[in-house]
Parts: sequence; C-alpha cells; structure tokens
Amino acid sequence: MIVIYHDVGGTHSAATGAAMHLNRLPTHTIPDTQAIINTANFDQLTKVQRGKILYIGKDEFNNDVYTLCRQYTKKITIPAIKDMFKITKGNTDELVLVDTSPTVNNWMRLGGFSSRRLNLVSFGRPIVAYGTRKACPKIAQLVKETKIKVSPPTGPGDQVPVPPINPS
Repeated sequence: MIVIYHDVGGTHSAATGAAMHLNRLPTHTIPDTQAIINTANFDQLTKVQRGKILYIGKDEFNNDVYTLCRQYTKKITIPAIKDMFKITKGNTDELVLVDTSPTVNNWMRLGGFSSRRLNLVSFGRPIVAYGTRKACPKIAQLVKETKIKVSPPTGPGDQVPVPPINPS
C-alpha cells in the first residue's frame, strides 16, 4: 500500500504526520521542539521539491510512506494522482491520501511562511515548530486513524483502540 501525507507546503504537518506514521515521532506524547525540527524534511523543502512525491520510509505493515507539497492545487493534484494510480494499478484500493492541512494552525502558517517563503529561517522555524507542537494531538489522531486503515486485519473487530495523546 502507498500512503501519501500531503498539504500546502508538505514540510510541516505532512512531514510530522509521516514521521509519526513511521514511529519516528511519538503519537502518545508531544515531542520536544528539537525532535520536531530534526524530523526528515521538516521545514526543509525547496521550490524544486514542490509537487514531488517524496519517499520517507516503510512502516511496520510494509506500506510505503510519502509526503507531497501540493501547494494550493488540491482540486487538481489529488484527482491526477488517483487517476495515474488507477491507470497503472487498475484501481485506487492500495492508495491512501492523507490531507494534513486541517491540522495546521496559525502559528504554523506564520512560521512556515516566514521560513519557507520569506527565507527568514531563524525567525520562522522556531514559530512553526511551536505551532507544530500545538498541532501534534490533531496530527497524531489523523495518523492513528490512517494506521488503522492500512493495518492488516487482526481478526474479529479488526480495530485496536489507540490511547489519546498526553499533552506535556
């Protein structure tokens, strides 16, 4: 299965979601600022990487996890990905597209815009990291829901309850 976490910039909520999905960041507690900043691709994407599906890793269920910076073209990009997948695979049963943009808060918008668009990294990165910490419970919940979708059946009931995140 292919899992693609996507949002406008692909470098904050999508990168954090992919890292949580791969167990590189916790989903049961809020990671510290440095752990977030050290996440692969966090606040690192360049203009050249916009629109590219970036491989992040393989999860414990053998699913390939990617991120995507789709900018403001969701209505065009997502159907195009689905159509291409359908053309090459015959259907979209093995494709999971996860929109992380509903988890983004104003701290993330301000910090991300400052860092990525204005190139004021030393100003914007701490702000977007702060905002990302604040968004972690929402991102973690989205990841937990996604992992339930992509996990192999476990038997009757099929779904294992997941504990809520403990804010620190």
